[in-house]
Formats: sequence, C-alpha cells, structure tokens
Amino acid sequence: MDSKQNFLEIARENFYRWNESLQTGDAKKVALLYSEDNTFHPTMSGDFKSGQKEAEGYFEHFLLKNPSGAIVEEKVQVIDESSYLHSGLYDFEVGPKDNREIVEARFTYVWQKNKDGQWKIIHHHSSVKPK
Repeated sequence: MDSKQNFLEIARENFYRWNESLQTGDAKKVALLYSEDNTFHPTMSGDFKSGQKEAEGYFEHFLLKNPSGAIVEEKVQVIDESSYLHSGLYDFEVGPKDNREIVEARFTYVWQKNKDGQWKIIHHHSSVKPK
C-alpha cells in the first residue's frame, strides 16, 4: 500500500473516532481528541477557539444538537510521517430524533501524532457551506 492510501485510511479512521466521540454526548471526550494547544474555527460559532478547554466549551453546546457527521468529499495531503491535512465537505445531521436537518459544511483538520503515538487534532476549521 502506498503512503497516500495509508494516510487516507488513517484520516478516515480518525474521522470515525471523532464522529463516534460526538455520539457519546461527552464534550470532554471529544476535546481529548484535540491537542492541548490546538486551534479551532467551529462550524456553529464565529469564535476562534484555542486549547482543549475552549474546544470542550464549544462541544458542550454543539452536542445538544445530537450531531452526526458524514464525509461527502475528501482529500488528504501528507505533511510528513507524523502529520497530515484532511479536508473536504461533510454533512451534519442535527436536531431531535424526530426532526433532523442536514447542515452542509466544509472542513479542514490537521492531525499530528504526539510523542505517545496518538493522533491529535492540532487545527480544525469547519464552516457552513455557502449556497
């Protein structure tokens, strides 16, 4: 398997872990996927966030929408053997179980393997897709 294919699989696995952490409803669990010094432009907020505490604060509110994401289009760009950029389009299903709506959004994640060998998000930008 070539390196690009390998990183595409890693990116999909990491997105799956991130999306599954949303399903727990636990903002702290989601925030732990982010590095201590991450930067973050959230989908449903105009604020620029930094660090796990600010990510956790955002997810405390976002998780109330019961979000579930699905990638629609993606590209992975390898930075080096321990980091990559994953970007594209994803759809979020949000709202109560009996009244879900789809939010189309753009995303960029920069993932980096830390000294313990764990993949962490060092930057995440998500924004509603313009019409």
